[in-house]
Amino acid sequence: MKTTSIQIPIIDFQPFIYGKNQQKKAVAEQIYSACHETGFMYLQNVGISSQALEVVFAQSKYFFNLPQRVKNQVAWSDALSNRGYTSMELERLSPDKPGDLKETFNLGLEPIKLEDRKENLFNRTNKWPRGEENFRQTTLGFFQVASEAAAHLCHAFALALGLEESFFSEKHDLQHHTLRLLHYPPINFPAKPEQQRAGVHSDYGSFTLLFQDNIGGLEVLSLNKEWIAAPAVRDTVLVNIGDLMQRWTNNRFRSTKHRVTIPRDDRIGQSRYSIALFCHPNDNTEVSCLETCYDDEDPSLYPTISAGNYLLQRLQATY
Repeated sequence: MKTTSIQIPIIDFQPFIYGKNQQKKAVAEQIYSACHETGFMYLQNVGISSQALEVVFAQSKYFFNLPQRVKNQVAWSDALSNRGYTSMELERLSPDKPGDLKETFNLGLEPIKLEDRKENLFNRTNKWPRGEENFRQTTLGFFQVASEAAAHLCHAFALALGLEESFFSEKHDLQHHTLRLLHYPPINFPAKPEQQRAGVHSDYGSFTLLFQDNIGGLEVLSLNKEWIAAPAVRDTVLVNIGDLMQRWTNNRFRSTKHRVTIPRDDRIGQSRYSIALFCHPNDNTEVSCLETCYDDEDPSLYPTISAGNYLLQRLQATY
């Protein structure tokens, strides 16, 4: 395992996907260390091609360049759907600070599985701009590719925590994930006091896969309360732990605070793009402390909570 100058480890994931048991175990141990110490890690060779990334980033840029009236036709409406377009300053990841200087587009699995319709907590029907079939097909295709990488990670997390390899994959098999396209437009106006491109926050679900361009701005809060940069690293995906995984693991894995800052150089006049797959357990999953993560000297810190209800609470607090 290598370490970048920014203290976030880089891990080659290929031996976990294709290796034998001992190789998989070695990767799982590296993942445990990264999740325990920083909550962030760069993964190489997760099975997502550079070509797939180029195509989906091109479609993301295409969408955000559409006329505002077209984007508004597929506007995000409520937390129970959590699909569609959000305009600048609508989301407030730091609830006590001004709205974030970004616009986004959320999508998910399509078609919705029968089991999802029965649960009926969220209405995850996607919203698509009319006549933009290439955008729809490209983003849905990338959702599936990224979700396959997430499924491999579920196996790795389980092994890292001493569980049956299928433990997390079984609890994520409905793919209640959200693929989010993000655009941080150029800032040619005075920002409000304490306003950021994305306010200080932790992610809500199990874990996140983040793909970003080279503009930079993402910062991670270290254990000693210092902000460290987390730029794009070539041929990697940045993975971070979310709140529900922290609860599951009794703080063994860290859901680390992070933000996207406003540049202080000429990058302030440039767009920044990123794409995130927010990986969530099935809505009806009861998240309680794992048996491998507590004992008499280290009791469980969190009450059991429904994964779907937790996500709904967090979404309602930030819009």
